[in-house]
Amino acid sequence: MKGNMEERACEMALYIIEEKGTVRSAARKFGLSKSTVHKDLSERLPTFNRPLYEQVKAVLEVNKAQRHIRGGLATRKKYKGI
Repeated sequence: MKGNMEERACEMALYIIEEKGTVRSAARKFGLSKSTVHKDLSERLPTFNRPLYEQVKAVLEVNKAQRHIRGGLATRKKYKGI
């Protein structure tokens, strides 16, 4: 997804807010690297759309707080075959 970086950042932010998605899921959906998604959302988005940035930041903070749980479940699934 090339083109206008501001438009791309807004689309990714809306996706994450609506789907309660992660940086990884947004990267997969938009065909970008996780680094690009993170940079767009954390550095570029606040400069031109602060309210949207605040919303996406809240979702990403929840994801960050829960990632250790998701990682533990994934490891359990891997070794237990659940």
